[in-house]
Amino acid sequence: MTQDTVRHSKRLVVTGKDLRAGFEELGLPTSAVVIVHASLSAFGHVDGGPAAVLDALRDHLGPEGTVVVPAFTGDAVRDPHPGAGPDAGAEVDADRAAVPLFHDELPTLMGALPTALLTDPDRLRSSHPQASVAAVGARAQEITERQPFAYAVGRDSPFDRLHALSAHILLLGVGHNRNSFLHYAESLIPNHRRKLRRFPYVVAGERVWVEVPDVGDDNGRHFPGVGEEAEREGLVRVGRIGAAECRLMASVPFVEFACRRLRERLAREGRHRR
Repeated sequence: MTQDTVRHSKRLVVTGKDLRAGFEELGLPTSAVVIVHASLSAFGHVDGGPAAVLDALRDHLGPEGTVVVPAFTGDAVRDPHPGAGPDAGAEVDADRAAVPLFHDELPTLMGALPTALLTDPDRLRSSHPQASVAAVGARAQEITERQPFAYAVGRDSPFDRLHALSAHILLLGVGHNRNSFLHYAESLIPNHRRKLRRFPYVVAGERVWVEVPDVGDDNGRHFPGVGEEAEREGLVRVGRIGAAECRLMASVPFVEFACRRLRERLAREGRHRR
């Protein structure tokens, strides 16, 4: 991108009308369930900010539609001394005591659009301390009502219910490295990568540290490549709204493809069924 293009994109103003037209051109169905990952800065300047994007989405989807966003808080609700044993000492105990407990109003770290959705009086939010999702619309209760501590993005999670509802995945100005459905897809294959989540929780009135397994982080290793392969297979529609490159995909065929390709890619690295 040239400097002139960058300057132009900063001057570009995107309106609610532009957003609705863009969703229509991408083929986002009305009444759909859609999970959205977004970078508002990628558009240029959005007239009305993140609230305008949310309003445009809800207006396009109509009363039967549902908007879902990741409302993750992993960096805020995380053990600062992973692996420390019970006799680690007073300093570790003090650091852990400073880590906030998750609550429904805890700010998300996922950007402007999730933050805007969390201010909506009608929104609902799942209760996982690190990997919650927030939703507003017709299916919000069903999607957010429960979430396991272990494999928070796997089976029986909000992502599992999104998949069962044939949700769409919408990437606004971000790439597949931000596509959290790829974590869900990887969790379904036997040779998936693994990590431990650690966070504080209150059990029977006592604050304790919880340690649970989940699918591992990708850190750009495979997800961008799998996304590009899915695009070449025609599973992703790519368009532009303002200066932002946007992508729309149906979760069911995308997950089926991603499971197969992640299983093959990880097997080539020597990761087999565990």
